[in-house]
Amino acid sequence: MPDSSGHVNAALNHDNREPSKWPARDMPRERLFDAGAAALSDTELIAIFLGCGLPGHNVFALARTLLGRFGSLRAMLEADPADFKGLRGIGPAKTAVLLAVIEMARRALLEKARETPLIDSSAAVEDYVRLLIGQRPYEVFVCLFLDARHRLIDSEESARGSLTRMAVYPREIVRRALAVNAAALVVAHNHPSGVAQPSASDRQLTRVLREALALVDVKLMDHLVVGRSTVFSFAQAGWL
Repeated sequence: MPDSSGHVNAALNHDNREPSKWPARDMPRERLFDAGAAALSDTELIAIFLGCGLPGHNVFALARTLLGRFGSLRAMLEADPADFKGLRGIGPAKTAVLLAVIEMARRALLEKARETPLIDSSAAVEDYVRLLIGQRPYEVFVCLFLDARHRLIDSEESARGSLTRMAVYPREIVRRALAVNAAALVVAHNHPSGVAQPSASDRQLTRVLREALALVDVKLMDHLVVGRSTVFSFAQAGWL
C-alpha cells in the first residue's frame, strides 16, 4: 500500500502480525541502515519515531493513523503542539521529542539562510517562515534583516495579533532595521485561515513599509504571505 510519499511499504503487508515476528528485512530500522533513510516511506519513518505500538495496535497501524490525522508528513511537522493532545501513542515524551525535531529543522533552515545570500536561497527562506509561523492559530508578522550581501543578520517577530487582526507599525520596523544596520529586509506574515492570498490591507502595508524603508536607504526585498501549505511572494508576483 503506498502512503503519501509514493513508496510501497513492504512491512504493511504484515499488519496483523506482531513486529517481533516480521522478517528482519521488513523492519524499518534495518531498512534504514541497509538502504538509507531516503528509501523509507513516510509511514516507516513515523514508525521509527514512535518506536512501539499499543495493545491491539502495532506501530504501523499507529503510524498510519497519525499520518492520516494530519494528511502529510510536512503538515505533521508544522502542526501546533496542541494538535497532538489526545492522540493515541503520542504522550508527553513523544510530543517533546517531536517538538525538538521541529525546532532542529527550523534552526537548520535558519543556518542555511545565514550562510547563503537570500537572493540565492528563496526556497530556504520560504521553508523557514512556513515552519516558523505557518501553523500559528493567530497572525504573526516577522522580519528578516539582511546585510548588504543579502545574508541574514537577524530574524525577529515584530507583531502578533488575533485570528483576523494584527497591528504592524512600519516606524518600529524602520527603527529596528537601523539598529541592526540592515541594508535590506524580507518580511512575512501568516494567514491562520490557511489561504496564502494577500488582502488589500496586506498590499497597502507593503507599499507603506517599502516607502518608509526607502527613506533610510533600506530595500524591502519581499513580503511573504504564509498559508498552511503554500507561500505567496510579493516579489515573484511583481508587486515590489
